[in-house]
Amino acid sequence: MTIQDTIDPKATGLEEADMVSKERWMEIRQLAEAGATVSALARQFDLDRKTVRAGLRKTDWQPYRRAAREDRLLATHETFLRDRAAAVHYSAQILYQELQQQRAFTGSYATVRRFVRPLREAAGRADLTWTRFETEPGQQSQIDWGQARVCFGTQEVVRHIFVLTLGFCRRSVYVPYLDEALGSFLDAHETAFEHFGGHTTEHLYDRARTVCHPLTAGGSRWNVTFKAFAAYWSFEPRLCRPYRAQTKGKVESGVKYFRRNFLPGRSFRDDTDFGEQIAAWTRDVADVRIHGTTHERPIDRFVREAPALLATTGHPPFRLEAIQRRMVAEDYLVSFETNRYSVPFRLIGQTVEVRRQQGQLEVQHRGAVVALHPLLEGKYQVRILPEHGPGPIARTQRSVRSTPTAPTPVPTLDVEVRDLTRYDELCLGGAQ
Repeated sequence: MTIQDTIDPKATGLEEADMVSKERWMEIRQLAEAGATVSALARQFDLDRKTVRAGLRKTDWQPYRRAAREDRLLATHETFLRDRAAAVHYSAQILYQELQQQRAFTGSYATVRRFVRPLREAAGRADLTWTRFETEPGQQSQIDWGQARVCFGTQEVVRHIFVLTLGFCRRSVYVPYLDEALGSFLDAHETAFEHFGGHTTEHLYDRARTVCHPLTAGGSRWNVTFKAFAAYWSFEPRLCRPYRAQTKGKVESGVKYFRRNFLPGRSFRDDTDFGEQIAAWTRDVADVRIHGTTHERPIDRFVREAPALLATTGHPPFRLEAIQRRMVAEDYLVSFETNRYSVPFRLIGQTVEVRRQQGQLEVQHRGAVVALHPLLEGKYQVRILPEHGPGPIARTQRSVRSTPTAPTPVPTLDVEVRDLTRYDELCLGGAQ
């Protein structure tokens, strides 16, 4: 007896069967022809047995079509539902409530549920059958943030790690920051561009507010400053699908690798030491390991990807006068665009805010300007103002201590005056 012989002609699962995609329908038929039972197929594909039987009865696959009245009811809401469904985890109840409250929907809950069901099924199927998306050299980078809890001496701090991974070669750059604010985000991009000597034609992002803003009616709009940054550097920003972290699995793997391979067992003096150790580890370990997916060293594949990158060498940075936070190191210096500038030494260990201001670097602490430097034109230079060091303060304190003051009156004492021969007599008597 064949599976077709066991089909109940009165099966009621036709509606769900009509929603099964063509690829899935063909796979069910192939497994059935190979001897799989209806129950086994139902368990494997998470379908009702009646749905499987109804699908096997069909000689040709036909896409699902809603009734004409349903089409009319949902015609003006279809885009909203498709954009919003993933954000609410394909909950037909939530979507139905939002349609009623926000869009004056007059249809039934059952209508929304029937619309959402194939979307939920397609998303679940995509999660199960997801395969790694490979890109051509120079085509795509993936960007993400990770967090690291590290110790500077005895103090435990949290640092945010910007990670940019080139899609073809899997080479990554890791840049630590105090926060994930827009200024840090854009600065990190330019650091990565300089590290690689260029960038890919498109960049893939999560839906962070530094990239885009959600809209109440569904969808999102670009962050204006970020969009201007992308246009300035001539790359195309792209967004992951909501709640689909695996879409940017390459950079997600890079973040995990950083946490598991770099952080364990390490200690750091300060932010400068932290950054220097990251750079050395990236060069000596991450770039030259055998990658688990490509089975090649990222630095070797980069040789094939580098010519396809859009060159950025010599291109001036995006002039964003945004405030960026920095921690003052033990040498009372803060870093900005590879150069380092002094601040008053009393601020060691404190957080200050730096920004580019009319050709100068302005440093503020608690709203007050504490340092002002002309921007250095080169790379990896240091500018120290003498008045920021401890020397001037010490000299000032010494000068205060040496300032003449009115002498303190000394009381007059009566002292007995004796003949010196008396001392000679005492010494001779002691000798005897």
